[in-house]
Amino acid sequence: MPEGDSVYRQCRRLDAALAGGRLDVADLRVPRLATRDLVGWTVSEVRPRGKHLLIRLSTSDAREALTLHSHLKMEGRWQIDTWDEGTAAPRWRDPAHQARIVLEARRPDGRRARAIAFEVQDVELVRTAEEDSLVGHLGPDLLCPDWSETDRDEAVRRLAAAPERTLGAALLDQRNLAGIGNIYRSEVCFLRRLHPAAPVSACTDLPGLVDLAHRLLLVNRDRSVRVTTGGMMGPRADLWVYGRAREPCRRCRTRIVREELGDPRAPEQQTRSIYVCPRCQAMTDR
Repeated sequence: MPEGDSVYRQCRRLDAALAGGRLDVADLRVPRLATRDLVGWTVSEVRPRGKHLLIRLSTSDAREALTLHSHLKMEGRWQIDTWDEGTAAPRWRDPAHQARIVLEARRPDGRRARAIAFEVQDVELVRTAEEDSLVGHLGPDLLCPDWSETDRDEAVRRLAAAPERTLGAALLDQRNLAGIGNIYRSEVCFLRRLHPAAPVSACTDLPGLVDLAHRLLLVNRDRSVRVTTGGMMGPRADLWVYGRAREPCRRCRTRIVREELGDPRAPEQQTRSIYVCPRCQAMTDR
């Protein structure tokens, strides 16, 4: 599932292509929305909320603004194209039966833009004033432009509310703080010398942990290659532990191990991989 920084970049691309454009194609290929007509609506902006994509729409009349919501989940992806009026539109690069949203607009600069969402999930259309019905359960967004100490303190409060829960499960829970995925979970825990299977109570500096997660996502939101090591030299030197099973730890040379971690509080969810240095992140009680 994409990390928050990936969703941020996706929304920025969608916003650059569509914002200000007037829709003349709006095909919502999910049964409950198939008859909704958005032709003539203008794309006001595209914004992320954690791992959720929000396409905000408006009209020149008195109708209330709407938000088209989607989530990439594991397989979702967007094809975004722009081209000059009067020239042929680019071909679709994925099978048509996988398309869930097709938006095509005439932009203010006279060019055309198209965005096709393939295999996205949770497609919903609500009044913008009611966005919280879809994303209001989320914790503070680590990539919120107005991130502040108040957001940090709220994320800490939510994490600390279940001190016995495993830290890895708590970090992935978007109700605590929004934007962390499996990669950042492993990297943040390594940098704080904490095992993801340790309880939240094992972290004696939750504010520092949240601040670190915020900084890592912030510095990577504009990068095409995610880096958590600070630009360390060497092959594949972008990450500390994630995806590096059986490779030497960059700190102590112990071999990184790959384990599975579930969440007893959400047994219906599948276990996820964690990458750990057994020495740097040793646990005495597991």
